[in-house]
Amino acid sequence: MVWDKDGKEMVRVPAGEFLYGDKKETRELPTFWIDKKAVTNAEYARFVAEMGHEPPEHWEGKSPPESIADHPVVNVSWHDAVAYANWAGKRLPTEQEWEKAARGTDGREYPWGDKKPTPDLCNFGRNEGDTTPVGKYSPYGDSPYGCVDMAGNVWEWTASDYGSQRNVLRGGSWINLSHYAPSSYRDRRSPSITSINRGFRCARGSE
Repeated sequence: MVWDKDGKEMVRVPAGEFLYGDKKETRELPTFWIDKKAVTNAEYARFVAEMGHEPPEHWEGKSPPESIADHPVVNVSWHDAVAYANWAGKRLPTEQEWEKAARGTDGREYPWGDKKPTPDLCNFGRNEGDTTPVGKYSPYGDSPYGCVDMAGNVWEWTASDYGSQRNVLRGGSWINLSHYAPSSYRDRRSPSITSINRGFRCARGSE
């Protein structure tokens, strides 16, 4: 499905049980949809232009450099991600939704299975020196549902609250070592924090 407002392809994750977290506990979720790819600089630029939202600090004015147009947007806070999701008529995924979309139902360690990350599967450990275009590692690094870049490239904000005024991020990033790449790994940061290795993708319910 292509979502009209932001033109992003979304994949359907069917209702049912899955194995969640390091302990692989059985959880159940209703059907939901999630963006196949993280929000790119070019896509975020449409939101900035339409809403007059403050652009990320590394852009050249109100538009991103052409060389990173298809890279995931970074230097966005949790609040920025929520604002984009609201504009698009979507929301951020919960961390349970994010994890199911990333690892499927069988409790695999990574989106592609249990094989350790390699430079052919994802962007991690500064092996590329920066973010990479979304989908560069497809199809080999894809999740069981066809989502791309759910290990490495950028940490992704979720809707979930970690406590102590922190929000949960998932997925690891281009900076981080493989220790942070497992689909069950949880990071947390203040919702006002921005960074060169944090972005997001959106989700919506089945209605």
